[in-house]
Amino acid sequence: MQPRQPLRIVSLAWAAGLLFATSAQAAEYTQLQPQASKITFDYQQMGVGMQGVFKAFSGQLRFDPAHADKASAVLEVDLASVDVDNDEANDELATKTWFNTPAFPKARFESTSVKALPTAGEYEVVGTLTIKGQKQTVTVPARFTEKAGQGVFEGKLTIQRGAFSIGEGAWKAFDIVANDVVVHFQLTAK
Repeated sequence: MQPRQPLRIVSLAWAAGLLFATSAQAAEYTQLQPQASKITFDYQQMGVGMQGVFKAFSGQLRFDPAHADKASAVLEVDLASVDVDNDEANDELATKTWFNTPAFPKARFESTSVKALPTAGEYEVVGTLTIKGQKQTVTVPARFTEKAGQGVFEGKLTIQRGAFSIGEGAWKAFDIVANDVVVHFQLTAK
């Protein structure tokens, strides 16, 4: 009986060391770093590819790669921060016809589920996207990488502007400005 006691102590010490090493490697990312992040978009206008950027956004998240199913994210984009590299177009986008920023200053995405995919670092994020008072359930494919103590989430999502009443009146047709808008994101978190 006496010789088993040291073996038990060594086994417990080894298990505790393994547990500590595993928890030391696990990281939960909770602080979005807007200055190290970006949200851009592509669209077609009269058949020509155009780009834009949203310069201001904020968010809350909770993501641990070891427990992706418990992750959550809320992202709010300041629609008045849109920049399509043309001051006149930027002013037009703020009007009631497009974003109607006085009435709807922010677009919002709130996750409802996160699922790890078979490929390492690939995830599927489902959530509610709200723009201009219109809500749609969307599925966002995202890739996660860890770099220098930070987590980087990258992906893209195609939305139809018509589903969110972006472009009303004469702009409701898609002959000049296409319906599809591809939103690209690179979000960095600590």
